[in-house]
Amino acid sequence: MPKLIESPTRIEAAGNKPKLIDEYVGRVNSGASHVSVAHMRSPAGWLEPAQTPEFEEITVVLKGLLRVEHSGGHLDVAAGQAVVTFPGERVCYSTPNPEGAEYIAICLPAFSPASVHRDEG
Repeated sequence: MPKLIESPTRIEAAGNKPKLIDEYVGRVNSGASHVSVAHMRSPAGWLEPAQTPEFEEITVVLKGLLRVEHSGGHLDVAAGQAVVTFPGERVCYSTPNPEGAEYIAICLPAFSPASVHRDEG
């Protein structure tokens, strides 16, 4: 039977500036551990610590530009594009442009603070 998700749960974000994370499906809002789906809104100049997650992350950019730094350089992901990062890859997300970014993040398995492995400091 289908399950209606009536509203997301606001999650606290890591990074140098406030970022909005609304989780629709995942460990916090729906109890799902196999997948998480969240709507993100990052301001201009937002930067989070680098991470080496245990999960695959699929990110679809709706507005603005999301920068993904990785061991080979960086990718700038614009509205209408997507990026996939894989478990064990060290990545760092930021929104360097003046308009910031709005995007959907899907993590397989679901995001958890214990499995993201962010750099300290």
